[in-house]
Amino acid sequence: MNAKNPYFDDVMATHVLIRQWLGGEVTEPALCSDLLARFSSDYSMVTTSGKQLDQTSLTAFFSTAGGSRPGLKMEIKDLRLIQQSAAGATVSYREIQSLPGAESTERFSTVVYEKTADGALLWRHLHETWAA
Repeated sequence: MNAKNPYFDDVMATHVLIRQWLGGEVTEPALCSDLLARFSSDYSMVTTSGKQLDQTSLTAFFSTAGGSRPGLKMEIKDLRLIQQSAAGATVSYREIQSLPGAESTERFSTVVYEKTADGALLWRHLHETWAA
């Protein structure tokens, strides 16, 4: 993994915010706003169960889920750059989540980034699949 890859850095930083928000480590609404600002207004997602979400669904989820998973741990591994262009990139990674007293879950994720005119990296699409 190239630690200087801005897309890899963003995957890692976004998951830190997700863990802090869902785990209740940080409860200030500004964290949720910072997290949501990382996602495109055209965001779409396919969850591990096959449910499809859009930006409105994502906002509703994060807005109400702060602190809902106390003790959440997240480990991101095996980041891989699938493609990169001036318009963005596609990155895959493995995500392992655990909660106190529960079995860990593992998923494979692929995020499609869009790069804005000012250079911001936004999550445009995310597809998650449970690991076998």
